[in-house]
Amino acid sequence: MAGNKLKGLVLSGGRGTRLRPLTHTAAKQLVPVANRPILFHVLDNLQKAAVNDVGIVISPETGQAIRDAVGDGGAWGMSVSFIEQTEPLGLAHAVKVARPYLGDDAFVMYLGDNLIGSGIESFRDEFEKSAAVASILLKEVDNPSSFGIAEVDGQQRVLSLVEKPKQPKSNLALVGIYFFTAKIHDAIDKIAPSWRGELEITDAIQFLLSQGGKVLSHRIDAWWLDTGKKDDLLTANTVVLDEWVQRKIDGEIDGLSQVTGRVQLGKGSRVVNSTVRGPVVIGDEVLVENSFVGPFTSIGNGCRIISSVLEHCLLLESARVEFVDRLEDSLLGKNSAVVREQKSRQAYRLMIGDDSEVLL
Repeated sequence: MAGNKLKGLVLSGGRGTRLRPLTHTAAKQLVPVANRPILFHVLDNLQKAAVNDVGIVISPETGQAIRDAVGDGGAWGMSVSFIEQTEPLGLAHAVKVARPYLGDDAFVMYLGDNLIGSGIESFRDEFEKSAAVASILLKEVDNPSSFGIAEVDGQQRVLSLVEKPKQPKSNLALVGIYFFTAKIHDAIDKIAPSWRGELEITDAIQFLLSQGGKVLSHRIDAWWLDTGKKDDLLTANTVVLDEWVQRKIDGEIDGLSQVTGRVQLGKGSRVVNSTVRGPVVIGDEVLVENSFVGPFTSIGNGCRIISSVLEHCLLLESARVEFVDRLEDSLLGKNSAVVREQKSRQAYRLMIGDDSEVLL
């Protein structure tokens, strides 16, 4: 690989339609997993791989929120530039829009709503030592027709790529992390939009292959999660809590409460006459009173849980749950409220957007 600088390109545009109503008012990349925005997990991974010059592709609708959240990148010790993609016209189109930022440098492209359970350092090292024009990460999946799929030879060199094939030649899906040299720009200039009206990165990589370019692949053994839908997000929350959370109590627990296992309790938070069973993350200034908070739950700053039972839930900042017998597998937006007014013994599964109120 020519040169020794590897830039990062994080795609954080798109409209997040699969996560509505949550993403009517917020960028999907800022939805938290274990109380940390998905995008921050991505930047953490780039930082660990010593990628310290990063461009973030944003949309006009949610770009300002991402700018405000990330700032200048100083929290990660990196320099961050923001690149606006006015229309979501495909991954390859995002690279085209970012060309002035990327110049002739090699880069790693990372989809801002993807999480993987491993670092990318070893993939970076191997790409930089190789003569490859591109390198892709792959994961075996059960439903290959739903993904971009790669066919590889015995040396893990890529033979072909197809986007969502009806008759897949393999079960190796493209994880949303790619390494490219500057040769990708010429390939993108040569391809036409797909039937979706988008410039597909798979078509650009296929063009490199047709020109005799060497494209490497790596199968990842760790988990990979595309957090585009509610259930994916809850699964990601479960996995991250399970793997990464350590016990840390900065708030107050009264004598009538039990807090067991790996639980993080933020500053100014109080647990009163309640049981909390980890792994659980509770942010700052949260009140949990006369309640049970079960495993795999993340509760954002300023939330109130009163006389309720929660398990496997994700609550964003300042959400309220009051007098609910059982809330499970649920995702509640910022400043939302779920309040039971009628007597009932039901379990509820909900997904509600910011500033919403549900009376049960």
